[in-house]
Parts: sequence; structure tokens; C-alpha cells
Amino acid sequence: MPITSILEQNSRLYPNDIALTEINPKVESKPQLTWREYSLIESSPGDSYRRELTWSAFDKKANRLANLLLARGVKKGEKIAILLMNCLEWLPIYFGILKAGAMAVPLNYRYTSDEIKYCLDLADADGLLFGPEFCDRVGAIVGDIPKVKHLMYVGKDCPAFCESYDRLVGYCSGKSPNVPICDEDDAAIYFSSGTTGFPKAIVHTHTSLMHSARTEQAHHSQTRDDVFLCIPPLYHTGAKMHWFGSFLVGSKAVILKGIKPQWILKAVSEEKCSIVWLLVPWAQDILDAIDRGEIDLNDYQLSQWRLMHIGAQPVPPSLIKRWKERFPDHQYDTNYGLSESIGPGCVHLGVENIHKVGAIGKAGFGWQVKIVDPAGNSVKQGDVGELAVKGPGVMKEYYKDQKATEEVLKDGWLYTGDMATQDEDGFIYLVDRKKDVIISGGENLYPVQIEDFLRKHDKISDVAVIGLADARLGEIAAAIIQVKEGYDLTVEEIAQFCMELPRYKRPHKFIFAEVPRNPTGKIEKPKLRKLYGADKVVAMQNEIKEK
Repeated sequence: MPITSILEQNSRLYPNDIALTEINPKVESKPQLTWREYSLIESSPGDSYRRELTWSAFDKKANRLANLLLARGVKKGEKIAILLMNCLEWLPIYFGILKAGAMAVPLNYRYTSDEIKYCLDLADADGLLFGPEFCDRVGAIVGDIPKVKHLMYVGKDCPAFCESYDRLVGYCSGKSPNVPICDEDDAAIYFSSGTTGFPKAIVHTHTSLMHSARTEQAHHSQTRDDVFLCIPPLYHTGAKMHWFGSFLVGSKAVILKGIKPQWILKAVSEEKCSIVWLLVPWAQDILDAIDRGEIDLNDYQLSQWRLMHIGAQPVPPSLIKRWKERFPDHQYDTNYGLSESIGPGCVHLGVENIHKVGAIGKAGFGWQVKIVDPAGNSVKQGDVGELAVKGPGVMKEYYKDQKATEEVLKDGWLYTGDMATQDEDGFIYLVDRKKDVIISGGENLYPVQIEDFLRKHDKISDVAVIGLADARLGEIAAAIIQVKEGYDLTVEEIAQFCMELPRYKRPHKFIFAEVPRNPTGKIEKPKLRKLYGADKVVAMQNEIKEK
């Protein structure tokens, strides 16, 4: 059944129960608002410390947007993009798009104007709903996106170049539009990227989305008594697909707009959260704050917190050892996945296998895995090969890119590009990546983009960007810079130059040295990693061996 049927079911069974709560710690002094029914006058993102939505109101809000889109002539299969920070409006908008039979196209909130335009064009987006944080970026390209016929602003003080979402949906019916949707209908486009840094548009069906919900619930046994704390960005498959396990059983979710350790623990305590998905840096920050005496766990009600799990990057065993010392009663799980396999869960450690921390685990619920050589043959146990996965959550295709689709989809198997090995107990360990993507704090950094930027400096002859191990972020970007002959260049000068980059793309380390290239002109990045520091996977392997 389509994923929208779960929302309708929850609305029927639990109409007055809270479905979503938004916590904004930055405005704690402002009033708290409870939205038990949909009204024409709404608060906007950032208005209050706490906002709530019942299952009935959630469903009505989604229906109102669906009916608006249909009234505007949006047809089944058309694409509507979402560019919002995490907020109470995000998920009702997502489901409203799906209920109209359209495809939801979530956009990374860190995209520049050019990247927003690129993704809108690539996905053939017919509409865009965006929040106040993106007025300048969207305004800069509004004349260059003629295909985007439906441009709606979610918030107060609507700009002149678009229409107000709040005003428009207020006059639409809250009843289901009853658009026929089947399991194999296209549901969403998510964006990924290879080593070139250019995003690919990943198409998923309702079957994919439903399988992610079933997989997550099978792995973590969510019940209606659980409360899920959602911190990562909702544009990413990870956060949303982990929430889908709670969504499937009608339990509450809390959207926290902030990552400070004190905010996380306060939200867990006040909202009685029982499941929290973290990234490595956030878990590290919580432990460090406890160690420094900035946090006293006795100040919080945490007895109901039963599960902490981590995804998006390899997990250092030492981190989980520290975590269990502070939170001995917590279950723990590692989740592996990619946007092409509808996010987390195609491989997972399992809460019963904490003794295998360092591994990404075994095949998830409903999934198959294999490790293959370049010819596609399974390698012997213990040998390194490429990890491939197969299951109902594999993407349909890369939109408008048959060549790229055929490169990764072979006989129903998704070739992940991750190099892995399997131990004698069947647990899989990542050992390297075929791609040079750097994963820093759970975010993908694409070296080519940073290299292209740095090459604009008139004193730089050549440059290579690699990932180096970092205790908090997992990896950091390091730039090896070859200075033009006869010029001098300082770290301070290049760091100032990099201020033009978004903060998360700025290299953390600069090394002035020759950039080695092979006879075909390709940068020899393995040599650079060997020269300047092992990557995080190798560091983790050594840590595992020392245990």
C-alpha cells in the first residue's frame, strides 16, 4: 500500500493524539502553542518554543495542500520541491504532495542558488515550497526557473515574487482528495552525488518508502508508547526513514531544531523521548560536555530513553564504549544505507550485536547483501570487494540518466561503491570507498567542488582535497596545495580566501606540497592519504584490532 495510507490510518485510529511536536530552543521564552485542529491562522516556523500537531490535524494539513495542488492543475507524477529547515510544516507538506499523486523533491537546505536551480532543472520540478531562510537564494534565481509554475512561501511576510502557502491552503478542503495511488507509483526524488559533485536525481516509489518503514520497525520494535526524537535534516532520507518506523505504529515524533547537547537532553527529558538517532559528532559532543562537567545527567529524566542509534558514517568503537559507560541501559544500533537504497537499514548491526561494534552489520529486514569482485562474482569470506544490496527499497532509477542507472543497478542489485569485507560470523566491515566523497559530520563533501574553487586562487598551481581522520567529525577535508613557482602563500591567506565557501565545505587543514598525478593525469589520492594520514576507516580498523 502507498505510504500515504499510513497517515490516513493514524488519523482514523488516533485523531486526537499528538503526532508531531516541534521544539525550537532558540525561542524558549516565547509562548507554547498546541494545534489540535487545523485553523486559518497559523504560527510560522520560529514563532514559538513548542508547537504540536495531532494525527487528525496532520492529515488535514496534508489534504489541504493536496487539494490546492490539484486545483492548480498539478497532475499525477509532476514534481514539487521542498526547501525548508526542519519545522512542523515539513512532513504535512511532504505528504500533501504525495496525496496529490505528485512526487516530493526535498532539497538540501545548504544548497546555494546555483545548486537549487540545478536540482530544480534536473528533476523537472513544477513547483517549489520554501521557507524564510531561503528568500535571497530563491529570489536570485526566480527569473531562471520558468518551469517552476507553483512558487509558494511558507512563513510570514511573503515576498512579492511568490504566493503565500498559509493563505492559499487556508481556503482548501481538509478532506482526502482520493487520488488513486498504487505501490509502484513514483513517490519522491532524492539527490545524491558522485565524485564529480554533481547531484543525481534518485527516484523512489511508494514501495520503497513503505519498505523503509517496515524495515525500521522490524529492527527497532517501535510501539505506540515510543517517542522518536528527530534531529537530522528532513530533506535527507536518514532522518525521515528512521521516523517512518514510528510513523508505521502511530507513535509521536519530536522535531528538535538544534544540536547542542543540553538541548538534546532537555528534549529527551521533557518530551519523554525513548528513541534518538544521532550522528557521531553529536554523540561525541554529549559525552564531552558530560566529561567537562557542563552536563549533569541527574538534571534530566532519561530513564525512558531505550535506544540510541547512529548512521550516515562509520562509528568508532571507542565512542560506543564511552557511551555505554555513561548510558549503560541503552540499546545501541549502527545503521548503514544510502539514498539509493532509501536511506538506512539495508545493513544494520542489530541491538543484540553490540559486541560487533565497528561492523556495519548484516543484511537488514527484507534485504540481501553480497560482496563482489569487479566481475560481479562473490568474493571469498575475508576478501575485500564491493558491497551490493538488493531489496524492495532499491531505487527505481537515476532520473533522466540511464547510463548512470545501468552502472549501479545490475540484475536488481545496487552496487554501492563501498568496499567491504565479511568476517567469519557474517558481519560486514567497510574498508574503503571507491568514491572519494568525504563524510564529515554526516554530510557529504565533494573534493572536486572544493578543488575547483581553490584553483581560482592566482597563486595556486594545483590542488587535491582528501579526507583525514577526525575524532569528532569522522573526517575533515584537507587541501594539499601546490603553489605556483615564484609565489609565497600562507595558511592565513588561503583560509581567508576560503571564507567564500559555505562553512561546511571549508578545508580544516592546508598542506603546501606537490600534488602527485599518475601518467594519465589523475591525482594519486591513495598516495596522499598514505603520506598525510590514514583515513577514518583504516583508523577504525586499527582500533578494532587493538580491542
